[in-house]
Amino acid sequence: MDNNPIGELMQNTMESVRNILKVDTVVGDPIYTPDGITLVPISKVSVGFGGGGVEFTAKKAGEARPYGGGNATGVKIEPIGFLVIKEGVVRMINVTPPASNTVDRIIDLVPQVMDRVDAFIEKQKSDK
Repeated sequence: MDNNPIGELMQNTMESVRNILKVDTVVGDPIYTPDGITLVPISKVSVGFGGGGVEFTAKKAGEARPYGGGNATGVKIEPIGFLVIKEGVVRMINVTPPASNTVDRIIDLVPQVMDRVDAFIEKQKSDK
């Protein structure tokens, strides 16, 4: 079986997707406000990719076999919230609906838990 262009087609598509999906796509550039608050936009990126092809039979013996193929890619970028940094305290403000399952709820609570752990450690240090 001769080499067909599906590999090249898929590689070109993946290069285009790679150019779109940079770290800046997920974690945006910080926004600085005059009152000392820093906002960092956070997004969720979903990607779907598929492709396929077929080699047709040649009409005459010895002729090149025609090839047909294609691929498709879908990219969805959805803003989910902002990290708000004020006086060394980081909070997450969600712009998405509330968490619908346990894993999402745990992820939503991580910044609050980290702040409480930091406060506990600072209190332990000051007590000593």
